Amino acid sequence: MEAKVFAEKVCAILDAHKAEDIRIIDLRGKTEVADFFVIASGRSMTHTRALIDHVEEELEKEGVSPIREEGVREGRWAVIDYGDVIVHVFNDETRLFYHLEALWQDKN
Repeated sequence: MEAKVFAEKVCAILDAHKAEDIRIIDLRGKTEVADFFVIASGRSMTHTRALIDHVEEELEKEGVSPIREEGVREGRWAVIDYGDVIVHVFNDETRLFYHLEALWQDKN
């Protein structure tokens, strides 16, 4: 599946499970880490963990597994690496602290 389509699919899964402030950041030409970041917020640490679980469960149904994940148990900031698409789900406080959108949106 093409990376942009995959990122949009992740957004749809997050939206269906009530994630907040869902964004796709296009990283093509800016870094070799990934083509896209998907960033979303959960209302609480429990909600953040649940959002990650839903993303992984829905994609597993299609035979897609993450390369790795970090922070899922803590629930403040979870990262799921799908190669060309990296999913970040934050609680609100942690998202404001790291503000990944500001770090990547204006880079050329």
